[in-house]
Amino acid sequence: MPICSDFRYLGSLVQGNGEVDWDIKHRINGGWMKWRPVKGTTCDPRMLLKLKGKIYKYVIRPVILYGSECWAVKKMDEKRLHVAEMRMLRWMCGVTRMDKVRNECIRGSLKVAPVTEKLEGNRLPWYGYVKRRDKTYVTKRE
Repeated sequence: MPICSDFRYLGSLVQGNGEVDWDIKHRINGGWMKWRPVKGTTCDPRMLLKLKGKIYKYVIRPVILYGSECWAVKKMDEKRLHVAEMRMLRWMCGVTRMDKVRNECIRGSLKVAPVTEKLEGNRLPWYGYVKRRDKTYVTKRE
């Protein structure tokens, strides 16, 4: 039987060692690709912060979290997602790290929940779906 190093499962690339580093990097890059077309709107200081937050929640974050139901993320992966998200949110608000504005303040002004909480929220329904499968399903057989 051949040993495969990488495989795709539900659109996610799972590496031979069980990690999803490549897929997370790919999703973050996809988020930045969606960021570019809406950058004119989200970085405009005349736009309401609440509207900028909605654009982020409905356009950019779904791209980043697509296929995250089956990810086995490590703390480093969560941190990578958090850093990318905060860079986008700070850019939307026109705030730099030198301004020393806390992340919670930025999230509160845009009304955006942390991406790690959304990541957990995406995994829970998937887990319930897997638990409710038939006993004759391939993954449930012993």
